[in-house]
Amino acid sequence: MEMTGMSLKRGYVVVKDNDCVGPAEEIKKQKVSECCVPKDGDGLDSDCLPSSETEPKSPEVFSDGKDKKNSSAQLEEEEDGFSEEGEEEEAESFAEMMKHGLTELDVGITKFVSSHQGFSGILKERYSDFIVHEIGKDGQISHLDDLSVPVDEEDPSEDVFSVLTTEEKQQLEELQLFKNKETSVAIEVIEDTKEKRTIIHQAIKSLFPGLETKTEDRAGRKYIVAYHAAGKKALAKVRTAADPRKHSWPKSRGSYCHFVLYKENKDTMDAINVLSKYLRVKPNIFSYMGTKDKRAITVQEIAVLKISAQRLAHLNKCLMNFKLGNFSYQKNPLKLGELQGNHFTVILRNITGTDDQVQQAMNSLKQIGFINYYGMQRFGTTAVPTYQVGRAILQNSWTEVMDLILKPRSGAEKGYLVKCREEWAKTKDPAAALKKLPVKRCVEGQLLRGLSKYGMKNIVSAFGIIPRNNRLMYIHSYQSYVWNNMVSKRIEDYGLKPVPGDLVLKGATATYIEEEDVNNYSIHDVVMPLPGFDVIYPKHKISEAYREMLTTDNLDIDNMRHKIRDYSLSGAYRKIIIRPQNVSWGVVAYDDPKIPLFNTDVDNLEGKPPPVFASEGKYRALKMDFSLPPSTYATMAIREVLKMDTSIKNQTQLNTTWLR
Repeated sequence: MEMTGMSLKRGYVVVKDNDCVGPAEEIKKQKVSECCVPKDGDGLDSDCLPSSETEPKSPEVFSDGKDKKNSSAQLEEEEDGFSEEGEEEEAESFAEMMKHGLTELDVGITKFVSSHQGFSGILKERYSDFIVHEIGKDGQISHLDDLSVPVDEEDPSEDVFSVLTTEEKQQLEELQLFKNKETSVAIEVIEDTKEKRTIIHQAIKSLFPGLETKTEDRAGRKYIVAYHAAGKKALAKVRTAADPRKHSWPKSRGSYCHFVLYKENKDTMDAINVLSKYLRVKPNIFSYMGTKDKRAITVQEIAVLKISAQRLAHLNKCLMNFKLGNFSYQKNPLKLGELQGNHFTVILRNITGTDDQVQQAMNSLKQIGFINYYGMQRFGTTAVPTYQVGRAILQNSWTEVMDLILKPRSGAEKGYLVKCREEWAKTKDPAAALKKLPVKRCVEGQLLRGLSKYGMKNIVSAFGIIPRNNRLMYIHSYQSYVWNNMVSKRIEDYGLKPVPGDLVLKGATATYIEEEDVNNYSIHDVVMPLPGFDVIYPKHKISEAYREMLTTDNLDIDNMRHKIRDYSLSGAYRKIIIRPQNVSWGVVAYDDPKIPLFNTDVDNLEGKPPPVFASEGKYRALKMDFSLPPSTYATMAIREVLKMDTSIKNQTQLNTTWLR
């Protein structure tokens, strides 16, 4: 297999030839999107979709195409963050900011299930120490192991990607998007042959949907003239998600090209934004089964509407830290929540545990599992936890919602966001505070725009400008906060055995464990509810604990419907103990903290031999492999092994080099 352009280093844009030039704005310094609402996961979670839990008649958060579009638009391109080489000043500055962050105790994460002695280790010292492979609908682990393109006689020649110069591509893009006053672009055919003219025609139609071409003689020279066939309305139709490139897509081919996306240090939406810009399409023609967070190497399946495998494969020559392969054409897109989970490969560096301690910890993880807590990033990284905003929404306390989102706080934030908050605290003028933000699509910017539009007396409408998924994440954060606290109390009061009054699922229906049925169940069958109007609560004292906690928060557990339908909570059920599958592990010795300790899919494609380890070394690392179902957090599995607080606050205080 020929391997070209396989360099995967920091940064994702490298111009190798004139057929790899992205949109003009790509050349500028990338903007930073500072969205303080965390994704519904932590980069270490198996999946970030609350809908993958068992929800009785719960509102579909991700089904609305408009919401998905908003979610896509919300994320502008981020800077690459921390390099593999590390940036000591930035890491130490981050550690200083995170002194004000949350700990596990703050969000109800207090218990362990195993009896082994804990030990320390550095989690994600390098982002390449954490690899996530999606488990697809068929139960197979996704791997990038084939870069070949399906043979299709209707695909244009490979020459279409190199026949146009950078300047010609720029002119054609401006024509396509009506960015100039020209009605056409003429490209002179230097080597005038029929084959050359055909390639230029194909290149323009393939790379710039909506443009038509014709050949003209001008003063004895041949030109290919590109123009709009039927004005802006025709272009608008061509570029919609429902009907892109209809004029050029073979009828015999499935409408969706499915492919495996390998990416380093990029979250899913950020990656899709990059791909869409290089392909000159809108992000909402892409679909996927779950989002993967940034600080990791992740491998997942993506589907895109009516973009050929040939065109996608060409991006492998243009982009760094990305690799696309395993192409196939299918009739249907992918849907959120269709995945069966994720497989994790994790390196914990510089561990202090003995071989016996490691063996006991990993055997316990394999045989018993871990408490299925919601992980730390569910609750944000600043001194104002997201669950507090969610609680205020449920209380209908809209002034408090506004203040919690916009007020100054300690924690990890960009400087311009700090200035925006200071301006807000000083003036309470949304327009003045908004001027401090170079990036307006963050949650704070969206709320300020809403306040400028609707006024301070209509905070509900102003808050509604924020994309629905982000608004609901605040409420999900509060549900998660309650659930974490309640499961800790359940384990403290009743231990790791099912008891009468516990809940189990039969299909999607929750039922009580009766006295005579206790021996028919294990702790792995027991579920507990996230609060809502369509769930039942255990028939023991934990039920009263739920009621007391919500009453303390000025909420009525018997009336979880909200005046605004979006914020009504139906509730859900979640298993309290998760036992990972496909668990394996090993301890390796190493001397250089910067060397990779296992091969990635790209390493294997390049034929790199696996690392060879000495019997002794300056450091020891634990390599863990395990699979988790959707909506479970790998950080919580790692926490159970180490018996150590996995919050960023604690990790940065232990070792500020973990982010390098």
